[in-house]
Amino acid sequence: MNQQHKAEVAIAILHQNGKFLMQLRDDIPTIIFPGHWAFFGGHIEPGEEPQAGVYRELMEEIGYTPPQLAPFKRWDDGKVIRHFFHGPLTVGLDALALNEGQDKGLCTVEEIHRGLKYSPVTGDERPLGEPHQQILLSYLETYNLLAQ
Repeated sequence: MNQQHKAEVAIAILHQNGKFLMQLRDDIPTIIFPGHWAFFGGHIEPGEEPQAGVYRELMEEIGYTPPQLAPFKRWDDGKVIRHFFHGPLTVGLDALALNEGQDKGLCTVEEIHRGLKYSPVTGDERPLGEPHQQILLSYLETYNLLAQ
């Protein structure tokens, strides 16, 4: 990859009953946001459209295909272009695989504001990744969900 080409990722904001699906990333120091709560999603493959990439990543990471995903935001921080999509989580957490990360859970609006979420797997509160918290706050504001 040359210096001119930025990495592109496709990320899913999946919601259920006013809560948002997140994964607790592994505690591996060499990955981005180790031990932080983040969204499911990942790198877009060469020639792949962002929407196709987010569906592929969800199937790989949690074995789930949402009935629909709509674009939410495109965020370019100068290093990575992030394509955010949103849609419903129509199954329970037990129906989801966890093929990446150490835990999964539904994050409440209060946890989003605090920037911390408890993990039963690790037995402690872990931070939300900063961009993940920022995009969720933007999502809540956009869809007038701040007070839920």
